[in-house]
Amino acid sequence: MLSLNGPLLIACNHPNSFLDAVILATIFKKPIYSLARGDSFKNNFISAILDKLNILPVYRISEGAENLNNNYDTFAKCRDIFRKNGIVLIFSEGLCINEWKLRSLKKGTARLAFSSWEDGIELTILPAGINYHSFRSFGKNVEINFGHPFKQQDIDIQKFDGYAVKNFNDKLKNELIRLVHHFDSNDMEGIQNKFSVKQHSLQTKILFIPSIVGKWIHAPLYMPIRSFCRKKAGNSDHYDSVLVGMLFVFYPIYLTVLALIIYMTAGNWWWLSAYILLPFLAWSYIQVKKDF
Repeated sequence: MLSLNGPLLIACNHPNSFLDAVILATIFKKPIYSLARGDSFKNNFISAILDKLNILPVYRISEGAENLNNNYDTFAKCRDIFRKNGIVLIFSEGLCINEWKLRSLKKGTARLAFSSWEDGIELTILPAGINYHSFRSFGKNVEINFGHPFKQQDIDIQKFDGYAVKNFNDKLKNELIRLVHHFDSNDMEGIQNKFSVKQHSLQTKILFIPSIVGKWIHAPLYMPIRSFCRKKAGNSDHYDSVLVGMLFVFYPIYLTVLALIIYMTAGNWWWLSAYILLPFLAWSYIQVKKDF
């Protein structure tokens, strides 16, 4: 699946904001263009950054009816990507909600597929389900499942109307329902059992001391960022993505600061250890985190 060529439309559930797109984009061999909520593009500077990150806007009625026509431009860009055998990611539920279930599917995925097929593009739809063991903890287990790819000829479509949209969404839903885990939010035991990964006792013993060092040496970076994210996004479904995003941005800076400190105190080439040793210590902590 990860080496599939386009034209390909990945139709995915949406439990964890932009972190969903980041994870999927990192595992495919080809670049992925993803669709994101249009109100994220209000600021021209942010819009320019998102454009460089291959993120395209999709507008909902809640973001103003006057913006809906902009979706035609986005869909036209998607078709251009498909013509070049590219890959586009769309979140078929529309909204992001931190929960363990598949929600009702919007019409956007069907409309993008239909407009592509009408233009003679041999588009393939790839259902994808992304599942998280937690939306609050750092160092979580993530499971990604892919369904059976399908094309226009795999759906009962006589013409591109409301009936065809229903058939398309039924086909997509039947695939996604198998790929997305369903749990009540209070069933923490069931969630933990589903996503638990058996630890190797020898690995845990070897990494235990490095993990303790890794926990405390990264605390000056992690704790303030976590506190900030809790204040700004703690009650939203974007908390996890904001936290991970800020850590991505500030971690290289943190490593560089520590490297400078090591250079000024130890000299020689010891400063290089910050870029090698610290990521290893952080990885060690994640591996044996349950033991804490």
